[in-house]
Amino acid sequence: MTGDLHHLLPSEPVMLIDAHGRPAEAAGYALPDGADLVRAFDALVTARRFNDQAYALVRQGRLAVYPSSHGQEACQVAAAQVLADGDWLFPTYRDTVAAMGRGVDPVEALTLLKGDWHCGYDPTEHRVAPHATPLATQLPHAVGVAHAARLKGEPTVAMAMCGDGGTSEGDFHEALNFAAVFRAPVVFFVQNNEYAISVPLARQSAAPSLAHKGVGYGVPGRRVDGNDMAALLAVLGDAVARARAGEGPQLVEAHTYRMQAHTNADDATRYRSDADVAAWVERDPITRLELHLRERGLLTDAQRADFAARAERVAEHVRDGLNRDVEPDPSMLFAHVYAAPTQQLAEQAALVADELDREGAPR
Repeated sequence: MTGDLHHLLPSEPVMLIDAHGRPAEAAGYALPDGADLVRAFDALVTARRFNDQAYALVRQGRLAVYPSSHGQEACQVAAAQVLADGDWLFPTYRDTVAAMGRGVDPVEALTLLKGDWHCGYDPTEHRVAPHATPLATQLPHAVGVAHAARLKGEPTVAMAMCGDGGTSEGDFHEALNFAAVFRAPVVFFVQNNEYAISVPLARQSAAPSLAHKGVGYGVPGRRVDGNDMAALLAVLGDAVARARAGEGPQLVEAHTYRMQAHTNADDATRYRSDADVAAWVERDPITRLELHLRERGLLTDAQRADFAARAERVAEHVRDGLNRDVEPDPSMLFAHVYAAPTQQLAEQAALVADELDREGAPR
């Protein structure tokens, strides 16, 4: 894409608000508009309450599994907020908050994790691809959508999200190479939360940073403090603007931390200490942004209470939706897998139907 090596090399992580809420200078980036930060804070409060509610529903048996994004919600709120209505979001299994930011009903977003459906929402309605549970498989799909939009002359940008573990998958590298060669308007957004399940970053990659992985493909990389909402909005917003302007794919690595276990099935105490987790408590994105907004007079107690009340209404909606029992129809396993069912799929559906008929099961 370019012979300018300096243009490709990532800088140190961009920070615009420090851990105490004070403004920090970063070359090339300015603090986002105050209204955008307040809007993001509102979404952060809801995101945290949603994460806590979803985790509780797992313990109550209403969700099969939930990969919490507690502590890294700022990444997901920012990813959704910087996109235009016509853009596409390609989330991982941990990015339910990002899908919500695009208007997806949280109950529908959790349907997959409850085990009731392949995807609980219409991807085309909000331009949010289904949650990808296999690592990095959504990244080539994002490139394909962005490439197709470019061929059609549409100003669409695809936000392709993945975790640090996903950068070790072949799909990640294939997607970067394809996007770079065809100058597809994609923003690859890596949430580096230090662990791929139980494997620490140092055991995954010897690269100076994950953003450096773009150099080999001619894709410029940027690093950002993933717990700094202001920096995320600035860096991701700039990356989206560059991709939309025809500068090709962009790679952004956010440095954050997974405060809770990988999922409810994981025992994080087996591979990291309480002291490691405690060190990140002071960098909490909600506390950090709240301190900043109050210092600037952009957040009042009344607003804070209003945001908390709205978050509670979302949690109540999720509880009500997930507490409804669903009578599964086994035949729906084969619906919407392909636009036109393959012969093999039809044969499998027939086998299941025959088995149910012989057992006298209601359908």
